[in-house]
Amino acid sequence: MGDFNHPNICWRDNAAEHKQSRKFLECVDDNFLLQVIEESMRRGAMLDLILTNKEGLVGDVKLKGSLGCSDHKMVEFRILRAVRRVHSKLTTLDFRRADFGLFRDLLDRIP
Repeated sequence: MGDFNHPNICWRDNAAEHKQSRKFLECVDDNFLLQVIEESMRRGAMLDLILTNKEGLVGDVKLKGSLGCSDHKMVEFRILRAVRRVHSKLTTLDFRRADFGLFRDLLDRIP
């Protein structure tokens, strides 16, 4: 959770105008993270983000009033104890179970 300052990211379309923001999106995707805030905060931009690696882990996200004289809004959320099982079409590989010795042997055979 934090202020990531990428105002040009469109989270709905998973797109960005600037190179640095596109790299940030790529990092989020590469690490299988989900952004759970759906409401823009400042001038239509979504700068304060909550990133999680499990759907259903974070809930009850609410934007509250501003904190003091800041232009940031307070973000209130709950971390849910029991992760609801959500069936996803996303498949991930378990690299801990990989046979890297076999993989190296196979790569050595390529001329």
